Amino acid sequence: MSAITSIEKKLKEAIDPTHLEVIDESYLHNVEPGRESHVRIVAISKLFEGLNLVKRHQLIYAEIQEEISGPIHALSLHTFTESEWLEKNKQAEPSPDCLGGSKKES
Repeated sequence: MSAITSIEKKLKEAIDPTHLEVIDESYLHNVEPGRESHVRIVAISKLFEGLNLVKRHQLIYAEIQEEISGPIHALSLHTFTESEWLEKNKQAEPSPDCLGGSKKES
């Protein structure tokens, strides 16, 4: 099972999201084709009610520790309650441009 599929499955079971996007953004970075190393997660869940961003992120990290310890190099988390998601017109901020990493050092 791919890391993306595994993350989706785990988060659907753990946080019962009303909306979930798990996006492989590795192609935007200097990595080999097909490698899942940069992941963006947009998650909307009732479980986030009353939790600050750190607690929300800890909730996600706890569920996907295996992937973070393995193939995932970078993780972008966008966690919202339903009302926050509606206030943002159902859109999360875009990922920043890649600054080049090891490609820049060469």
